[in-house]
Amino acid sequence: MTKLLVVATGNPGKLREMQAYLANSGWELTLKPEELEIEETGDTFAENACLKASEVAQATGQWAIADDSGLQVDALNGAPGVYSARYGTTDAERIARLLRELDHKTNRQAQFVCVIAIARPDGTIVLQSEGICRGEILHVPRGAGGFGYDPVFYVPEQQLTFAEMTKELKGSISHRGQALQALIPQLKTILHQE
Repeated sequence: MTKLLVVATGNPGKLREMQAYLANSGWELTLKPEELEIEETGDTFAENACLKASEVAQATGQWAIADDSGLQVDALNGAPGVYSARYGTTDAERIARLLRELDHKTNRQAQFVCVIAIARPDGTIVLQSEGICRGEILHVPRGAGGFGYDPVFYVPEQQLTFAEMTKELKGSISHRGQALQALIPQLKTILHQE
């Protein structure tokens, strides 16, 4: 038996990524209705993820999953944080702004954070998980894969940026990958309880 899980995003790439992680979970993932827009008004990744999951669940009458994620840079007191996607209008602008703000900083430590929330059809949040991937910000972009800040986010243990990694490698160590992996056992439990 499969159950529908509405992904609170309009991004088909994010849907495919979640489908890959949750392929054997027993849930069938689908995009939220296009006309359903949810404003991210929270001050934390957790608040935004819960807000999106809850609103999409109530609007569709289905189980919903949402994530909020972003880059936190130590030398910038955690910025861009929840404003990561709004740090510029394009990936190139966001990266350029980040590199400008880090121009004279020696501490380039950073982390990607992802919080995922799952809501029942009535909007009640039943599951939440967080994934964190530590790394550092390079002075110049490297790699052609990924999106967002991936070309400047370097993971020392791998000696690669997110943009240089294979999808499989990035998926196994990334903040979103960790958060999704933590949810799989709980999602299977919910499926059997329903």
